[in-house]
Amino acid sequence: MLNRIMAFSLLLLSVACSQTEKSEKKPDVLAAHIDSSIHPGDDFFMYANGNWIKQNPIPAEESSWGIGNAVNEELYERVRHINEIAVADKNPSSNTRLIAAFWQSGMDTLRIEKEALSPIQPFLNSIAGIQSKEGLQTVIADMHTKGMGPAFSSFVYNDPKNSEKMALIFWQGGLGMPNRDYYFKSDARTTNIRNAYTEHLKKMFLLLGNTEAIATQSAFQVMRMETRLANASKKLEDLRDPYANYNKMTVAGLEKLTPSINWNAYFKQIGLSQVDTVIVGQPAFFQTVQNSLQTASLDEWKAYLTWNLINFAAPYLHQAMVNQDFDFFRRTLRGVEKQRPRWKSVLDQEKNSIGEAVGQLFVTEYFNEKAKKRYHDMVEDIRSVLKTRIEQLSWMQDSTKQKALNKLATMKKKVGYPDKWKDFQQMKIKNQSYVLNVMAANEWWHQYELAKYGKPVDRDEWSMVPQEYNAYYNPSNNEIVLPAGIFTVPGYRDEELDDAVVYGYAGASTIGHEITHGFDDEGRQFDANGNLSSWWSKQDEEAFNRRAQVMVDQFNQYRVVDSLFINGKATLGENIADLGGVILGWEAFQKRPQYKEGKEIAGLSPAKRYFLGYALGWLGHSRKEALSNQILTDVHSPAQFRVNGPFADVDAFYQVFDVQPKHALYRPDSTRVRIW
Repeated sequence: MLNRIMAFSLLLLSVACSQTEKSEKKPDVLAAHIDSSIHPGDDFFMYANGNWIKQNPIPAEESSWGIGNAVNEELYERVRHINEIAVADKNPSSNTRLIAAFWQSGMDTLRIEKEALSPIQPFLNSIAGIQSKEGLQTVIADMHTKGMGPAFSSFVYNDPKNSEKMALIFWQGGLGMPNRDYYFKSDARTTNIRNAYTEHLKKMFLLLGNTEAIATQSAFQVMRMETRLANASKKLEDLRDPYANYNKMTVAGLEKLTPSINWNAYFKQIGLSQVDTVIVGQPAFFQTVQNSLQTASLDEWKAYLTWNLINFAAPYLHQAMVNQDFDFFRRTLRGVEKQRPRWKSVLDQEKNSIGEAVGQLFVTEYFNEKAKKRYHDMVEDIRSVLKTRIEQLSWMQDSTKQKALNKLATMKKKVGYPDKWKDFQQMKIKNQSYVLNVMAANEWWHQYELAKYGKPVDRDEWSMVPQEYNAYYNPSNNEIVLPAGIFTVPGYRDEELDDAVVYGYAGASTIGHEITHGFDDEGRQFDANGNLSSWWSKQDEEAFNRRAQVMVDQFNQYRVVDSLFINGKATLGENIADLGGVILGWEAFQKRPQYKEGKEIAGLSPAKRYFLGYALGWLGHSRKEALSNQILTDVHSPAQFRVNGPFADVDAFYQVFDVQPKHALYRPDSTRVRIW
């Protein structure tokens, strides 16, 4: 394998060298974006990014456009080269063989058009052939193994109260629209989307060859089923309560909750044996599934399962299906005007299916040891700052402080890429239909995850791929995971970026943000070992909640689009992490030589460059449709408020940019959020 990776590196290096030779002197990464007509104290987000936004309209094929898209454009090109080289490789490794087969099946549009619905016809026949509730449950279980989620979701993950053991977890699901709110909100925008969804259902059933009458009836049946499930689903903010969504029970208890479901048959079919206990996230939801199995007709269930199949498969089928899927989920829901190039869509799905196989080749060329060390060290810089801040907290008792400090000290960091790679040799991706390769990958992942049930947790495993422009904190493992892709600034090599930019862009918005997640309103409920455990004194918990409520109230006041305001409770964890990241990154940067020397770059002091560097991480803008979707479905605030919101609570921001009471972002000292 090593020799094959080295060969790939040589080929990729030739591409990188030819690109480098064409490079010219680059403008400052921050200065060109500034809109100097706006005072930073009135709208720092637009001050920092306004000029870029004016010059970079949202492309027709996108719902938003910004730094993440620019990074991904670079990542797309790099990964595309990896795929093209894999196809040309005459002596492929197991990974390159998978990469080539997946890429070719996704890009073979002639085959996809010719086959039309034939790849999923056996599955359509299976649904049509259901003659009993037992047969219905068999089909649901089979669909779960292939990446579809009718009725509910099941997966294996750390037991929140016993983080050393992997548990089987059941969760609400089964909806076609993004979440429950789309089925019930009565504002004009959501009502129009709901009506468009019903029409979309009908059109998809017509594409299956049904008559107008049958398609209309099937759409009605699906909508009726999903509305029942939505009515029993918890709201976005309620899903963030780890205790309320932890209901451990024996299999006998699960059978008592849902007596119409043959759980032993389900376990056997999905590939599990000897299940003793399960965790049910939302028991009331599963009671509704139980009632639906008793009261809904087989015809209604068949329509619902048929929809689940075509909804899953549509992006991988012929163009008529792709077009209709795009029309609702991208155009109507997110305001996108044009479909993206096919090769990008294939790479997106490839990342989900075999992203780590691609990532193993990616990091050999695009993330060197010097960069990895820079961010390893930055984690420790920021960890040290939080340690000092916890020690100095006035509102927390010493007993709780010691436990918090222990949790911080034992928090594991993963930077760049895994030390141990997954083995995909048994994945059955081959020369077959694109949709079948997607299903094959899903089946492999299904069995891979189920094999963990009841076993010790692998603390070294990654849940993101190295080329991902993202990061995460995992409370059950008490770890931060920082893929190589998240540190990318488009158009610049890592060594071209000064510390002020990097400590704002990566140190605050990523590293400090993820570390703070361990101490946000949800993460703080997990102890140093990753267990859901009450380790706070009652007095300290009440003090935290009072301070957190100030942030809820602050963000509830931010109107995003039309009559939609940020949900301060649903976004609380991310808002706390944003604020914590800004403060931790700032204090860590103040210890760096660049800050102490105070030399300007492009007319900007190191202090100003730090805050601008943070804002660079959220550079971009979105369509109204995308923003309204985000408000209803996402626990993250829109980008503008991820800058202006936390900055309004940071004393240093006021000092560096001379923010006064006359400015729009000004908040009196007594109303600023003070947590960590």
